[in-house]
Amino acid sequence: RSALYLASWTAVRRAGTFRAIYENLVARGKPRQLALIAVARRMLVVLNDMLRSGRDWQERMIFA
Repeated sequence: RSALYLASWTAVRRAGTFRAIYENLVARGKPRQLALIAVARRMLVVLNDMLRSGRDWQERMIFA
């Protein structure tokens, strides 16, 4: 759980899709901590899908 939280923190700091999700939530008035947890959950959903389907990382999987 903590590893996923730290990974989401790193993903939010670099430019990319996860940062866009985070910034969108913060812009809509959500607290930063809540937005970070939402990114961690989104990462978990994508990782779970990758494990189940056996697919490699694809940026477009985030919005699927």
